[in-house]
Amino acid sequence: MQFLAYILIYPFLWIISILPFKVLYFISDILYVLVYYVIGYRKKTVMYNLRLVFPDKTEKERITISKKFFHHLCDMILESIKSLTISEKEMKKHFTFTNVELIQELEKTDKNIALMCAHYANFEWIFILQTYVKRKGYGVYKRLTNKYFDALVKRIRARYNSYLITTKETIPTLLESKKTGELSISGFVSDQSPKAKKAFHWNDFMGIKVPVHTGAEMLAKRLDMSVVFFGVKKIKRGYYETSFKTLAINANDYKDYEITDMFLKLVEEQILEAPEYYLWTHKRWKHKDKVPAKFQ
Repeated sequence: MQFLAYILIYPFLWIISILPFKVLYFISDILYVLVYYVIGYRKKTVMYNLRLVFPDKTEKERITISKKFFHHLCDMILESIKSLTISEKEMKKHFTFTNVELIQELEKTDKNIALMCAHYANFEWIFILQTYVKRKGYGVYKRLTNKYFDALVKRIRARYNSYLITTKETIPTLLESKKTGELSISGFVSDQSPKAKKAFHWNDFMGIKVPVHTGAEMLAKRLDMSVVFFGVKKIKRGYYETSFKTLAINANDYKDYEITDMFLKLVEEQILEAPEYYLWTHKRWKHKDKVPAKFQ
């Protein structure tokens, strides 16, 4: 069944991917109407999150953010499909960097680099960074249920010397990479919610105490990696600009969770600047009522 689904769906995805951006966004506009007004995909979750983190905004303001978010979400879906066939030249036109020299300078050291980001704007197009650097890239992701589509996503990333690894594969892969002397850049989307019972650290995120993922920081300390935050800014429809900020050259010089907390503050700044580009469909604050006594 997985293969049947793949051979039936893939041709449509490929056709969509070769369409000009103007046509792509026309389709996105139609998709937005279906997702928001007809299907109502996770509208309750989005509004719950917005009421939680923006109690001072009016309901009208929150609805406006919600609608802008769903429009952006539909754009991202179509942009992800566009990744199937988009050329390197076209990608570089739509996804630019303000200070890629920061990464290039870190490349001159003998340290591996950990990139931390949030589910904000089009963070997935970061793989084009590999055309500006010499190191092999790794991206931590959640494996797709359909193994054929999963393989397809991996092939797309591999075009630019970037390889996807699951959470379980991360430690053994990066340990082996370090052992063999391979220098790499690894990307971590670190704003998702870990299981409350397994969380080592809780802190305020958008004014609400939640469990925080600390895997990127802990791995950076274990493997002596430099840590860099990258923030993506949506300039206009279809155009994004990424900036890098060094969080730690030597991760072990920082107290536990200090790097993670710096990361969260930068994510908050992004959200407050343009909240419509954050992934509000995630239940990021679902554990807010389960704060252990030692973290209260």
